[in-house]
Amino acid sequence: MSIEAGSKLQGKVTGITHFGAFVELPGGRTGLVHISEVADHYVKDIHDVLSVGDEVTVKVLQVEEDGKIGLSIRKAVDHPKTSGRSRRPKKDPSFEEKILRFLRDSEDRLTALKRQTESKRGGRGARRG
Repeated sequence: MSIEAGSKLQGKVTGITHFGAFVELPGGRTGLVHISEVADHYVKDIHDVLSVGDEVTVKVLQVEEDGKIGLSIRKAVDHPKTSGRSRRPKKDPSFEEKILRFLRDSEDRLTALKRQTESKRGGRGARRG
């Protein structure tokens, strides 16, 4: 069986390290699932999610020329389409809101610039000595 990028396969966890898990694939080949590809959430300790002997479904991310196989468990899971409620795109600010934000930022920058130049020229509030 040839292993190609993008294919989904069943495998068995044969080893666990601090950076990922080794999974034996059909045909006796072994690939690595990096810890960032184990779950959709942050995984501090891979032992909390996987253990040796677990059967997992993996997606082949890449097959390198030297034979290394990159795998992902989280990309192998088909996520159902989310409802419009949980992943609603952000509303773009209106033109007026953008102009107001620009004016506010500009005034803040000008005020800071005036403070800098007045202190260098010895303007009000500057010490002379």
